[in-house]
Amino acid sequence: IGGVKLLRKLGIEPEKYHLNEGHAAFLILELYEELKDKFEENEIHSMIQHLCSFTTHTPVPAGHDSFEKSHVMKKIPYTSAHEMIANACENDHFNMTKLALNNSKYINAVSRKHKQVTEQIFPDYKIDYITNGVHSRTWVGKHHAALFDKYITDWRTNPLELRNAEIIRTDEILEAHEKAKQELIDYVNTTTNAGLRYDAFTIGFARRATGYKRAELLFTDIERLQKISREVGKIQIVFAGKAHPRDTEGKKIIQRIRELSEKLQPAIQIVFLENYNMYIGKLMTSGVDLWLNTPQRPLEASGTSGMKAAHNGVPSLSILDGWWLEGCIEGKTGWAINGEESFGSYEEINQRDAESLYNKLSEKILPLYYQNKEGYGEIMKHCIATNASYFNTHRQAKQYLVRSYIQA
Repeated sequence: IGGVKLLRKLGIEPEKYHLNEGHAAFLILELYEELKDKFEENEIHSMIQHLCSFTTHTPVPAGHDSFEKSHVMKKIPYTSAHEMIANACENDHFNMTKLALNNSKYINAVSRKHKQVTEQIFPDYKIDYITNGVHSRTWVGKHHAALFDKYITDWRTNPLELRNAEIIRTDEILEAHEKAKQELIDYVNTTTNAGLRYDAFTIGFARRATGYKRAELLFTDIERLQKISREVGKIQIVFAGKAHPRDTEGKKIIQRIRELSEKLQPAIQIVFLENYNMYIGKLMTSGVDLWLNTPQRPLEASGTSGMKAAHNGVPSLSILDGWWLEGCIEGKTGWAINGEESFGSYEEINQRDAESLYNKLSEKILPLYYQNKEGYGEIMKHCIATNASYFNTHRQAKQYLVRSYIQA
């Protein structure tokens, strides 16, 4: 409501309002208030729909605000909008997402899989998808940026040109990565005294600490993980991330990982970096050897950390959910943990996913890294050419412009 009022004070009359999540949906009530004395009721609804496009970003229930209908009716100053509020209610609970869905001509999810999941949650609406992307210039580390500048002159303004990464010599890809890895290891060792090694296979995991991200899946079978590190190839792991202030379980996950770091030594070195921010995120996504992502299906609407890693040639080992269903070419851009569908109890799913994770590490990834560095470098090259060239904000913004703004 305040956003629309501010625009009017500035003399701005947008042709399109883009609602990101239901949190912004009260904007619709302000538009209705502006139009209600000028047009007929059926005209107003059509006009608001053409003015609004809506993007839903998560299937997690906490992302869809819901309040008691009576409470909302008391708080909203516009009695003329009460019918719109009532139409967004189920069982006397008002849903912000439904208010946005009811009053937007164009609705999209943020990955192909997320579209399918959203259609199951809200079956009465037509939903498109525009997969997320990351800003290439922001997330390409300095060592890879220098290499891209040498071979791909206009990648900064047109990241689609990163598809030409295939022409870069593999030894140069590996050299740029080794510089980025040394920078990460130096930062970790300086700030934590962890004693990480330059020559050890380094796994990265950094994202918000919350239950469905399953940060602890890697530690399902500690003895097997230690055995893999001893017998197949040395592993070291860098964690980072923060929990929401009210997410008690998220805080406990961080505590448990810190406790595990002591138990797993000396077979595996684990470090949890504090005060996670964009600087640490960039160090990690450019400096680790493998990006790990283990969300509970189908709760990963898109995910973007693996896209940042791909911009630096770092392959992912990830659950087939969100963007990874579109970005994973097995053995070319990274590896999948188990299949797309899951069945059985939560514990059974976790067990199967952990088994797949360990198998990929011990049978595919570590042997390739330690015995065929050139082959690992080829995968790094494919990550850039295939995924960085597509999963970027240049492509994403163009798709929003055409589908969500112009066509809608």
